[in-house]
Amino acid sequence: MSSLMGQMMRMPMLISSLLVHAARHSADTEIVSKRVEGDVHRYTYKDAELRSRKLAQAFARLGCVAGDRVATLAWNGYRHFEIYYGASGSELVCHTINPRLFPEQIAWIAGDAADKVLCFDLNFLPLIEKLAPAMPCIQHYVLMTDRAHMPEASKISNLLCYEELIEAENGNYAWPEFDENTASSICYTSGTTGNPKGAVYSHRSSVLHAYAAALPDAMCCASSDTILPVVPMFHVNAWGLPYSAPLVGARLVFPGPHLDGKSLHELFENERVTFSAGVPTVWLGVINHMKNNGLKLSTLRRTVIGGSACPPAMMRTLEDDFNVEVIHAWGMTELSPLGTLSKLKAKHADLPAVDKHRLLEKQGRSIYGIDMCIVGNDGNELPWDGRASGDLLVRGGWVISSYFNKADESPLRELNGQAWFPTGDVATIDADGFMQITDRSKDVIKSGGEWISSIDLENVAMAHPAVMEAAAISCHHPKWDERPLLVVVRRPGKELTREEMLAFYDGRIAKWQIPDDVVFVDDIPHTATGKMLKAKLREQFKDHKLPGA
Repeated sequence: MSSLMGQMMRMPMLISSLLVHAARHSADTEIVSKRVEGDVHRYTYKDAELRSRKLAQAFARLGCVAGDRVATLAWNGYRHFEIYYGASGSELVCHTINPRLFPEQIAWIAGDAADKVLCFDLNFLPLIEKLAPAMPCIQHYVLMTDRAHMPEASKISNLLCYEELIEAENGNYAWPEFDENTASSICYTSGTTGNPKGAVYSHRSSVLHAYAAALPDAMCCASSDTILPVVPMFHVNAWGLPYSAPLVGARLVFPGPHLDGKSLHELFENERVTFSAGVPTVWLGVINHMKNNGLKLSTLRRTVIGGSACPPAMMRTLEDDFNVEVIHAWGMTELSPLGTLSKLKAKHADLPAVDKHRLLEKQGRSIYGIDMCIVGNDGNELPWDGRASGDLLVRGGWVISSYFNKADESPLRELNGQAWFPTGDVATIDADGFMQITDRSKDVIKSGGEWISSIDLENVAMAHPAVMEAAAISCHHPKWDERPLLVVVRRPGKELTREEMLAFYDGRIAKWQIPDDVVFVDDIPHTATGKMLKAKLREQFKDHKLPGA
């Protein structure tokens, strides 16, 4: 006997539908962009949808066919937003490339993805001119500006002007319907070793992710919001906000390349931003600018912080000094990227403030669409008791099953008859489902057979008023195998000695976990997406001799 089927319309979940919805139901809602050219551009969702249709026509005129990859090297702005929709909506694949990667990696990624068109912002022209000979797959280079800002001469032959491509089309274009499982976009991981790997998202996975991200216990996006994504559109689709904002009809503000504390604060205030999202290093710059100039935030009320663990001291500063709710989040490129966000349940409403903070400092609970578990060294699932620590595995509708061009090298693991993605993180999960990252599996410090969380050590150090940034790494020890070494960047104008730093740990963690030594540096190396490059630090200090070792 066959199953009874639902009698619903067939409407595939396509990325274009998000912008069509916004253009119809939030037609006059603004999209504001601080442009690379220096001025501020304003238009509406209705304008954006029309220009995206014209862009789809332009890509077709350039000879692009379904499945072709359109790459971008661009900041957060309205033209980049149009490419998100003009490419994916016309059954092309939008490939956002991180311009902060090494030039050789950019060329390798473009070749691995077999990009056909490359659209790039004006300030990347020198880089592209240098890289063009190493990217023979690219047939068309499009400079994302108008004729007035086009260079008089360029090393790139037949360099195209973005605005002229748009102006040449009439917009008489209907978004096509096709299988929602069709590839929509590619993002490459910013791996610290080896070449980056491509994660290919589908229209279905991207729309589902947009729905989930907007939920009240996630980013809580609403039409009453003005959203400024500081997280770049080249970093896992700005955590999905270019999709979630039109889904709810929220006003969008794009900062372009102007990501310093002063520029961001001015944009928050001038555009009356209510919600933002970014990595901890960005908020460090904003906080320092505000504190140094006695400034406040008049409309910003919440922000999602992810990309790397947010130090509790930063959370308290934003909440206590600036009245901004911090939503701690965790995810990965392979998860599109959202996995968990930290929001309290009703049962936690009457908890003392210190206990609430302890929960909110964790990476949070799974949003619908993501399941997770932790496993021990024996491969068996560990209990959700907030104490057992193991490898974090996830599964869900927007989690990759394989990497681009590596379909025969599935990263998945089997557990209880199901396929799970191993995140490479070590975590605990408590009885209420709050997950806490205790370390990356490759960064954990194992001293005498006992694990020490580098994140815990860094969080304590970051609470010291003289510390700008801190990283804890393992250092060889003849007796204990490994012991923690703390690498510290002092705040400008602040004094701090090794002895003062180590004394700060007293009473905050167990004595055997306190670092054996402290070294002070001018800066800590980071990946292209803002994560600390601990592998580089371990190499730099591999011969460091610990006191008493």
